[in-house]
Amino acid sequence: MSLRSGLKDIKRVVFKVGTSSITYPNGKLNINKIDLLIRVISDLKNRGLEVTLVSSGAIGVDVGKLGFAERPHYMPSKQAAAAVGQCELMYLYDKLFSEYGHTTAQVLLTKDAVDIAERRENAKNILHRLLELGAVPIVNENDAVATEEIEFGDNDTLSAYVAVLANAQLLVILSDIEGLFDKDPHKNSDARLIGEVDEITPEIRSLAGGAGSRQGSGGMITKLDAAQIAAEENIKTIVCSSSDPRKIYDIFDEENIGTIFGGKL
Repeated sequence: MSLRSGLKDIKRVVFKVGTSSITYPNGKLNINKIDLLIRVISDLKNRGLEVTLVSSGAIGVDVGKLGFAERPHYMPSKQAAAAVGQCELMYLYDKLFSEYGHTTAQVLLTKDAVDIAERRENAKNILHRLLELGAVPIVNENDAVATEEIEFGDNDTLSAYVAVLANAQLLVILSDIEGLFDKDPHKNSDARLIGEVDEITPEIRSLAGGAGSRQGSGGMITKLDAAQIAAEENIKTIVCSSSDPRKIYDIFDEENIGTIFGGKL
């Protein structure tokens, strides 16, 4: 049986969108693309799905807004960029979801929300209650206060933990990466997209490349890590391109979009 069997019937999903999927190469927000993404997600909510959105982009937004030449690496600059960029990003999400009749809620997490039992329970409770109330939790790492000890490091990993906390049935990682290929598609014109992965083995990991785009912090390997975290809780993961958000509909029609990783519905 295909891993995509049953996707039509899921009720709770987490979408993760990467920095490069919502910004231009100069770091500024791609308003048109974000609008289309929110329109599709809002329509899926109207169908009856409970949706959580994990969004990168706060630091990337500030790179463009305040004129950093590149994504900052010095921790205070990184934290300052996140504090400024998160405001603009959340304002835009709230405005667009409101236009389609949906309420948003900002949830900022650090890794101690997963590592410490009491905080983990608090995070789980707020996500579940927001979904019960029909809101769309917009989740990001709290980069303004995160340090090495309490940071997830990338939002692919964060999205997997959010899927677990929210008791989601599916994690969809939207990226400039189309999925997992049997060889590097940038170097091999005959590279083939792998549609389904039952188990993340060392051989599968060997197919993953290095870092992602200049605006983001992850690559295919972080997506495999996320899929592994989700699979351990019987949550399926799909990694697919964000180039046309309308393709998201195909996921729930059980079409062959991106790469799906094992987990039970």
